[in-house]
Amino acid sequence: MFNLDVKRTMADRDITEIDSLLQAVSSHDQRKPLNDHLWLDLRQGGRSGFAGITARDAASHAPLAYCQISRGNDSWAIDLVVHPNSRDKILLFGQSLMTEAINIIKSEGGGHVHWWVSDPSTNHITLAKKMGFNTGRKLLQMRVALPLAEDVLAGGRQVETRSFRVGIDDDAWITVNNRAFSEHPEQGGWTREILRSRQSEKWFDPRGFLLYFLPGSEQLAAFCWTKIDREQDPRIGEIYVIAVDPSQHKKGLGRALTLAGLDHLAKSGATTGLLYVDKDNLAAIGTYEKIGFVTHNEEQAFVADVGA
Repeated sequence: MFNLDVKRTMADRDITEIDSLLQAVSSHDQRKPLNDHLWLDLRQGGRSGFAGITARDAASHAPLAYCQISRGNDSWAIDLVVHPNSRDKILLFGQSLMTEAINIIKSEGGGHVHWWVSDPSTNHITLAKKMGFNTGRKLLQMRVALPLAEDVLAGGRQVETRSFRVGIDDDAWITVNNRAFSEHPEQGGWTREILRSRQSEKWFDPRGFLLYFLPGSEQLAAFCWTKIDREQDPRIGEIYVIAVDPSQHKKGLGRALTLAGLDHLAKSGATTGLLYVDKDNLAAIGTYEKIGFVTHNEEQAFVADVGA
């Protein structure tokens, strides 16, 4: 038997308790169970549009599973985390937790919902169908060995970048980011508050946040934001966000900024480069494959439109 515990804000004690569940899952699955957007919402104790729903053992009150919703760019993100020792009950926990989550989204006016699952099992697919979710976007996690060969680094446009200056480049970066990701459910619609939340993370290093400005001007044309989470795995360097301003497309800047980011990660000690790309973005995938990236695993979004 289990009980549901619903919280719209999290106290420090609540966060610590959920974090213990997330750490158990991370150790078992060898990957972080929440994406950065949801993770930061939890760490901040829950901003507007947040809810954390925990399935607790009726006797011990220990958390057995956790479901979180967070409001994104004109959409909702949802994630479901089940303790490794309770995976045989994923359908039971999942249906109860996600029903509660959907009811909260309805009470907030409804909207488009994304539930991301890494390498979904038959149980995930069954649960998605039970909840009325359809298959949506697919992301590829791609990896490449670092450092890159010299001929790869030399085989493209070379650009001069500089590091992000906190408090100075914020507005210029937000403008380009939001133009580039205007239709993206998580990366679009960023504000100073969201950017500051990333800057407060332990992994944030402005030296790896590379900006490219048009020569002789202060117009930001492209950027490559890299990340090494040394508490997670210092050998893996991630291209966290990369984008080119829409006005500067088809000029080779995507490849150039990717190479600049990977070169920085290698010089910072990473032996593997990682990034995520939409499976239907064939142009970007082609660029990454020419650099040496190969697909490591696939993530599936299950989507639904929830009424008010």
